[in-house]
Amino acid sequence: MQIMLRFRAGDPNAFEELVERNTAKVHALVFRFLGDAGQVEDLTQEVFLRIYRTVGRYQPTAKFSTWLYRITANLCFNVLRSRKKGQIRQIKAEGNDGEDFSQEIPDTHHEPPYIQLDAAELREHVSAAIDQLPENQKVAIILNKYEQKSYEEIADILDCTTMAVKSLLSRARGNLKLSLQRYVDKG
Repeated sequence: MQIMLRFRAGDPNAFEELVERNTAKVHALVFRFLGDAGQVEDLTQEVFLRIYRTVGRYQPTAKFSTWLYRITANLCFNVLRSRKKGQIRQIKAEGNDGEDFSQEIPDTHHEPPYIQLDAAELREHVSAAIDQLPENQKVAIILNKYEQKSYEEIADILDCTTMAVKSLLSRARGNLKLSLQRYVDKG
């Protein structure tokens, strides 16, 4: 918060410090929301551009990170909405890079490959299920489970009550359970 107040007061170095300290956080959050590495850099720049433009409106009543997360979430909402309208298409391509790894070397420090593949497949299905959630549920789950935000912090970011956050998270968990039921049944 102090850096933002210095920036608002006209300190030219404060904005650079703000960007340096928070870029990784914003990158991770944008990627978790959108799942598209190609958009991470552009949206991260847009987040900091919005901060720069709206510095005069910043009020230190809440934590700076809450304000930062709200800006990031709103921009990601905009992208998700435009995807639904068909304006932006995400294309996932899988291909072989041409390298041949035919030699098997046992690894005693990690789990066997079949277990790693099962875990990777499950992560992929969980990620896809989260992507299918309604926007507010998706944001609430990401902030709670991946960013370890409290109900109060999520309420501040989403501009709602903590009871609304609890309800969002409950519905999101129910939807995820339904989407992932066959994986839960398998154990």
